Amino acid sequence: MKTKVILTVLLYSLITSTFSQIPSLELTFTAIDSASYIQLDSIKVMNRTQGSDTTLYWPDTLLVLDFQTGIPNAYNYNEGFQVFQNIPNPVKGQTTITLYVHEKGKVGIMISDILGHPLINTERVLEKGNHSFRFTPGSGKLFIFTARWKGFSSNIKILNATPLRNGLSSLEYLGQQNTGAQLKSLNSNESFVFNPGDSLLYIGYTDTHQSGILDAPETNETYTFQFAFNMPCPGTPTVIYEGKTYNTIQVFSQCWLKENLNVGMKIAGHQAMTNNAVIEKYCYDNNETNCEVYGGLYQWDETMQYSGTPGVQGICPPGWHIPTDEEIKVLEGAVDSQHGIGDAEWNGWDFRGLDVGHRLKSTTGWSYNGNGIDSHGFNVLPGGLRFTDGFFYHYTNHAYFWSSNETTDNYSWGRLLYVFKEICRNSYNRDYAFSVRCIRD
Repeated sequence: MKTKVILTVLLYSLITSTFSQIPSLELTFTAIDSASYIQLDSIKVMNRTQGSDTTLYWPDTLLVLDFQTGIPNAYNYNEGFQVFQNIPNPVKGQTTITLYVHEKGKVGIMISDILGHPLINTERVLEKGNHSFRFTPGSGKLFIFTARWKGFSSNIKILNATPLRNGLSSLEYLGQQNTGAQLKSLNSNESFVFNPGDSLLYIGYTDTHQSGILDAPETNETYTFQFAFNMPCPGTPTVIYEGKTYNTIQVFSQCWLKENLNVGMKIAGHQAMTNNAVIEKYCYDNNETNCEVYGGLYQWDETMQYSGTPGVQGICPPGWHIPTDEEIKVLEGAVDSQHGIGDAEWNGWDFRGLDVGHRLKSTTGWSYNGNGIDSHGFNVLPGGLRFTDGFFYHYTNHAYFWSSNETTDNYSWGRLLYVFKEICRNSYNRDYAFSVRCIRD
């Protein structure tokens, strides 16, 4: 029987006032696979506005943080002695652990399992500074790394994503590291900062899977990570909109339309779309049949229904919206086999990722043997685009999609999937006409 797991983060804001009030914000997390509760291994909370992050590890359930920038970390009482969170975590094979010693001395290190049984117990005299170790977990799933120095103690929890059957744990000393920039970088990861209005990305981990949710919390919230994928969205297998039936596809915590949107009145490619209260669309080569197969092509302003608000409904069905740039990044990280959700890889321009394009593309319809494997059921088809000259290009070898975020005047973020490469993030002229995929609110 699967157990319902709830991990809670309490974020406290220190507000200077006559009465020194300390309001709190409570965020509760659960996890399901389709409709069944599953146990979370950990939750990473990333502040996309301020660039800080923190992580909860099961069975820890509570984390108290202040909102105010510059307040010292309440947990660093150890005269500068500290073990920093291992990278990467969860671990897939090996991980690096760094600790900082305030002055030369003997450091005792013990690694134990979740029940407290010691697996590794060693001592080493370390000079002042940062020191790194390589840890290879064995058959366990959760480990406690504890270091002791001159009566002080610091520990971290290490999550093993790929336990080895009957495997033995090992620890290797890598040497002393630079004490300046690295310590500053590690400390920045330890100091989570949150102010009301900040955009947060929550990443839930269970076994080898991860699921992401974006929000800017203003009140107490309960979030449910969904770990089902490549299946219709539970409770919403189809959506009927403007006389057409669209299938849905669940990709972890995101529910998408499985087909490109095909709504509106067809106009000729040489005409510009206008704000006339009528949804207009282009069909590749002005052929309605292409709209039935690949969906319509829409200029950005028409897509947004002449709103500049990220995440607006636009031409999507009620209860759905034009995806934000950040929501597409979550999709990319959920699908790519190397760069996960929240990875800095997705913040770049041009082609990014290892195989996300190959995994998103349909298994047929692409020229030059550029078909994908459609591993998550997203079924991207190469619908091409309508260019600013009014002509249509790149049918069967390019797929373009809009996000709802602007970049500069007359340019907005979009995505390109190319027959020979992965997925490109770029700023495109809003007078281009791209395909549109809708994501559920």
